[in-house]
Amino acid sequence: METTDDLFRRLEQLNDIGASLSDERNLPILLEKILLAAKTITGADGGTLYLLSEDRQRLHFEIVRTDSLGVAFGGSSGQPTSGKFPDLPLYRSDGTPNTCMVAVYAAINGRTVNIADAYGAVGFDFSGTCQFDDRTGYRSQSFLTVPMKNHEGEVIGVLQLINAIRPADGQVVEFSPADQRLAESLASQAAIALTNQQLIRQMEDLFESFISMINLAIDEKSPYTGGHCQRVPELTMMLADAVDATSEGPLADFKLTDKDRYELRIAALMHDCGKVTTPVHVVDKATKLQTIFDRIHMIDTRFEVLKRDAEVRLWRSIAGGEERAEAEALYAEFCQRCDDDRLFLRKANIGGERMSDEDFARIRRIGNDYHWRDIEGNDAPFLSADELENLTIRAGTLTESERQTVNHHIVATIRMLEQLPWPKHLRRVPEYAGGHHERMDGKGYPKGLKREQMSWQARMMGIADIFEALTAKDRPYKEGMKLSQALKILENFCNNGHIDPDLYEVFVRSGVFRKYAEGFMGAGQVDC
Repeated sequence: METTDDLFRRLEQLNDIGASLSDERNLPILLEKILLAAKTITGADGGTLYLLSEDRQRLHFEIVRTDSLGVAFGGSSGQPTSGKFPDLPLYRSDGTPNTCMVAVYAAINGRTVNIADAYGAVGFDFSGTCQFDDRTGYRSQSFLTVPMKNHEGEVIGVLQLINAIRPADGQVVEFSPADQRLAESLASQAAIALTNQQLIRQMEDLFESFISMINLAIDEKSPYTGGHCQRVPELTMMLADAVDATSEGPLADFKLTDKDRYELRIAALMHDCGKVTTPVHVVDKATKLQTIFDRIHMIDTRFEVLKRDAEVRLWRSIAGGEERAEAEALYAEFCQRCDDDRLFLRKANIGGERMSDEDFARIRRIGNDYHWRDIEGNDAPFLSADELENLTIRAGTLTESERQTVNHHIVATIRMLEQLPWPKHLRRVPEYAGGHHERMDGKGYPKGLKREQMSWQARMMGIADIFEALTAKDRPYKEGMKLSQALKILENFCNNGHIDPDLYEVFVRSGVFRKYAEGFMGAGQVDC
């Protein structure tokens, strides 16, 4: 007979268990805690926890434990239940309820089933249990099967306990009414904790799907940035894990919890969400003269018009009595100069090499030396002011105004992220995502922050963003850089105050760059 003290002790256990369940975020461990708590509070030797499938057609074995046999599957055991225990169908092939199985009966009817001895039970099929007993020498006797109902009264799983052990003599006895009430109370608490966990996971999945949708929109808008949005998070988390594993130096005390990792990953996924506001013709500007098309072809046409006009002059001069050989030599010289200058402009248009002052002077000379008539017959400059501005870009393909337009994406990112009502564990996402273009010396943008004003996480993202951009092989205006060259540039960035020196050391010393190269760079790029 259970004493009042024993009952109060078990009620205290129930309260402690409820608090423990509400704190657990790892789903397999949560399920394991539920079953172990139920076994402890009822003194059961064994137990099984089932979850209802999403289509509500099957019960799936999640956790299985039998202490006296040393049986442990699911949870922290390292032994998966899949393949060991087949799902229990709730309905037969003809659609009738499969209520001969006690766990299914409890799930379908939402009722607890308390059986003193399975071998004498009426109305339930325990043939599988008997076969298990024959194989193992076990004696499955008392069963307590409790449906787990969420806050809406829906059954989401079943908790089944086997063989209540009487503490006094170790004998198997029937589960008492007190055992049943406690198990039902625990199942109710567990179902709420489990439902909350599932709801949180569903919300996180929905949120991450929303992020993926934004990145997909950027990808569809520009295939040259979509890959960037996927690779930067991967590289960021590689560096974060390496820093977390560091046991010496300035970063020895830096540690990341699972929540910290999730927050950083979300920030990395959203670090360029502001690019949805950047015009496509700027994002995808593969050459200096590109707008919605590459205007170098218009300049090609002008050269052909100049050569045609020169040919007309050639025949007119010959017809006027000029020496043919001399006229043809002048014509050939002019055409060769046109071809040389056209080839030079086409090369300058690519933007692959840094241009010199001599290159700028030649472009301006070309614009001044050649003259042509436009479609209305008016004299027009060979190169317009806008064409001159674009062709004299020192490096890359963007003018200063276009570069500011691209840079504005980080301002848009910060504004977009700051509009969201972030929960406590994600409140630093805007800071992390918004700081990846800042510099350690305060010369970055948009806020001009210095090293001590930035979190380690934001500094990590800065390195990841730069290294990915250097090595990306899907950009329209350049080939993917060799690994050795990218590392050299990153070293220069470290020395000139662009990136954090301590993080750079970890990046190199831990081999993060090599791990990233193996997964995301072309074989021809990996040269060290």
